[in-house]
Amino acid sequence: MTDPSGTRELHNPPALHPAPGFSHVAIGTGSRTAYIAGQIALAPDFSIIGENDLRAQTVAATRNLEIALQAIGATWEHVVRRTIYTTQPEQYAAITSGIEEVQGSQEHPAQTIIGITGLAIPGLMIEIEATVVLP
Repeated sequence: MTDPSGTRELHNPPALHPAPGFSHVAIGTGSRTAYIAGQIALAPDFSIIGENDLRAQTVAATRNLEIALQAIGATWEHVVRRTIYTTQPEQYAAITSGIEEVQGSQEHPAQTIIGITGLAIPGLMIEIEATVVLP
């Protein structure tokens, strides 16, 4: 599926298992690449947003990622790869739901969810980084 912005193509080969909340393959068709550092559920005052609530922290981290995208003139359609680090990897449905709430779409780039024992700030449950291809 080619994105209207023309910067990525998403593919899910029928011989692979269904891809809930991600695509198996994303092809960047732009000319510049940006790498957005892992975004977490922190407010500008360094307070944790959504303490003890993975979905709320996912929404907050995704909103922070969206701010970074906007700062470089990108949209969700420019994201070709997303890596998620979480203390609760089995809760991928809550993670997907939180991401979709912010991005306003059920189309997802290639993605990996990695289970971890903790993040740099105690109480954080998720960190999301992205690779972006710009036209």
